[in-house]
Amino acid sequence: MKRSTLGRSSLAAAVMTGVSVLVMGIAGPGANADPAPTEQTLADYIAAGRTAAPVADSGSASGSACNSGSGAGSGNGSGDCYGGSGSSSGLSGGYASDTVGFGPPMTSWLAAFGYGLMNPDVAPPGANDWNCKPTAAHPRPVVLLHGTWMNAYNGYAFMGQPIKDAGFCTFTFNYGRSNLIQGGGLGSVLPGVMGTGYIQDSAAQLATFVDRVLAATGSPEVDIVAHSQGGAMANWYTKFNGGADKVKNLVTFGATNHGTSLDGIGALGRAINNFGIDILGFIEIFVGHAGIQQTIGSDFVNKLNANGDTISGVDYTIVGTRYDEITNPYDLTFLKPGPGASVQNITLQDGCEQDVSDHLTMMYSPRALSIALRALDPAGHPSLECTFNPWVIGGGGGL
Repeated sequence: MKRSTLGRSSLAAAVMTGVSVLVMGIAGPGANADPAPTEQTLADYIAAGRTAAPVADSGSASGSACNSGSGAGSGNGSGDCYGGSGSSSGLSGGYASDTVGFGPPMTSWLAAFGYGLMNPDVAPPGANDWNCKPTAAHPRPVVLLHGTWMNAYNGYAFMGQPIKDAGFCTFTFNYGRSNLIQGGGLGSVLPGVMGTGYIQDSAAQLATFVDRVLAATGSPEVDIVAHSQGGAMANWYTKFNGGADKVKNLVTFGATNHGTSLDGIGALGRAINNFGIDILGFIEIFVGHAGIQQTIGSDFVNKLNANGDTISGVDYTIVGTRYDEITNPYDLTFLKPGPGASVQNITLQDGCEQDVSDHLTMMYSPRALSIALRALDPAGHPSLECTFNPWVIGGGGGL
């Protein structure tokens, strides 16, 4: 059935609105000027602001921290507040949901994002066969985690079926579904925008979902493939929500493991906050709780990495792209191995310069898919693909 011209126009407008917000960092001043600052440079910059003008603890603005709207608990992080900036633009809350039905396979991120906005609850191809049983060759089910402002479908419309076809039981769900009142940000008014609630809440939702998967499959462990916030959230789950003994392989793409500067916008906002002006609390109204929590120097990021990047027993495959406009500097995604952990940090372009995937289209990159399959099954998928994958559109440019 063909859609009406009006329908196509509305979809296009919705897609471009989402794209504009998601990639807002690329137009920042100096994007093509000086080299990207290092993590230490950004940390020093933020610390200078904090040292120059210390601010009060939680509750220095009206309202009680984390539950009474913008400005509550302003300052550089309140002790019990989930908010990354010490501010809160809404209530904690939100929920996770199962998928209903299936969407079509997609090779283009742009097309998949648009379809996911209009069909927010469908599963990606290949996922959520609850009768699937792991085999001796592939003993662990794979949980697929979408990123901020994404959903289960448009996160894995490209990778879902190939991972299933490789012999894995694959499962996914929609997490962090928070509305505007709950602090999901303005983007949450769009039906397909998820992953906006507090990341700690989402990690608890993941814990419940993993337990369901383990019960259904009879497996003692899962592997996780995660994009963006999904990677940091899975990392939190392994450290603070009982996931340490339930995850064997954690494969992430563009994960905000050490936060992001959003081409300097996040770091600048953090420094301004440290001078006592709650600019991040204002921004949080637009981008939601999870968006603010992922900036460099947030309470969430600091606690996530306070005792080291990794935990014993988990094998990490961490993938970044040089063209990442969301998680940047892109090497902030990489992890340093601690005792008992194996870490492979991979830059997508190493050995394949023609793959110019950005933060979003890397999930539609054949090379990224081959990296995921190799991490999940090194013997069965030892080789990596190398193809052109364009920035913003993805999938070889085909819509």
